[in-house]
Amino acid sequence: MKRVYISESNWLKVSVTLTVTLAAISISTAISAYVYKRKSNALNSKLRHLESSLKSSLQKCASERQGRIRAQQAMRTQLTQQPNSENMKLTYYPMAPIGTIRSCFSTRNGTPRQPLLVPLGRACLVFNTTRVPPASLEGLAEYSHCWVLYVFHLNTDLEKLWKHPSQSGFKAKVRVPRLKGGRMGVFATRSPHRPCPIGLTVAKVEAVQENMMLLSGVDLVDGTPVLDVKPYVPYCDSIEEAVVPNWLMEDNLLTVASVSFSEDFPSALENCWTISEKKSLYASPVEFQNLIKQVLSWDIRSLSQRNRPHDAHSKKDNDEVLGHASDVDEHQDETAFVSEKDQNSVSSKEVIYHLILEGLDISYKIDHNGNVIVENVSTSSILDSISNSCNYSTWKDKLQLFQL
Repeated sequence: MKRVYISESNWLKVSVTLTVTLAAISISTAISAYVYKRKSNALNSKLRHLESSLKSSLQKCASERQGRIRAQQAMRTQLTQQPNSENMKLTYYPMAPIGTIRSCFSTRNGTPRQPLLVPLGRACLVFNTTRVPPASLEGLAEYSHCWVLYVFHLNTDLEKLWKHPSQSGFKAKVRVPRLKGGRMGVFATRSPHRPCPIGLTVAKVEAVQENMMLLSGVDLVDGTPVLDVKPYVPYCDSIEEAVVPNWLMEDNLLTVASVSFSEDFPSALENCWTISEKKSLYASPVEFQNLIKQVLSWDIRSLSQRNRPHDAHSKKDNDEVLGHASDVDEHQDETAFVSEKDQNSVSSKEVIYHLILEGLDISYKIDHNGNVIVENVSTSSILDSISNSCNYSTWKDKLQLFQL
């Protein structure tokens, strides 16, 4: 093996070269560090400037927001507290319906007193798209039930709302069916006759599409204006330890013994169905007959009719008999209109009651034991005014998917 020897002169050259190279590297590193530091300082300075500008903008926005809120509060005070003729300030809030109910219940008579009592009771809520864009309904179909706030628009005493409170004559107490006509404070009941005729109900959400929502278990009459819809949330809307007075538990007072149909009823319903089918929320005459049975399973007569069922005298006003506002039931302020049919003698009269569902006039009678016999069905003038924009075919596919 050969050994390599480096002379002293060559070693000196190598040392100088290494020294120069290291010096160059050090100078280059120092220059890079200097440039980086300058850039970093510039960026930090710019960042501090931006943070300062952002803080100033946020403070300005907060100040503007506070000023805007104060202006809105002052404007609201001026708008809602208009002095009346007696220089008294009354507070008003401008609210308008966001939609309208298309219900199977054509009149107040027969409309359930409470929600979910008639599971087949269907209604289509049609929203006003100028106030409620369809996107507002996204996600609502994922809930099983919803709250509906509405107006008792068919109250017979709505003119009182335009009178001075001291002259309105609103009753502090109303008659309650479960108390057999006994009176109770209006705010301890769900009477439609209230200082502010606003109703609250819960309904099952069957389907939602575009600007419409199909509901079931409703206690809403056709044409009801809706003010708001909110989802039903069990964890906060259902109170397990809630307590109600004993008289409210007397549900048996409003039930009937049985509901049956005459032999001629199915054929009469088939004949009417050829006219009403295109406007109905129901799939068939059989389903519609089940609706009738559910509705009449509860005694829908007024207190006076239940107390004196065979002394009623028919007073029709637009095919309806109206009850007196001070003697109304808890939820139903309309007396079922009746017709009288002579039997055997002039003094013996059989009372025939009428229920109108989806424009079909269902006639029935009820005996002293609470047995309901549905006798006949015919079309009424109301059928002509019913729109077919929310019929069963509109929801058929949605309902099938829902039932699966």
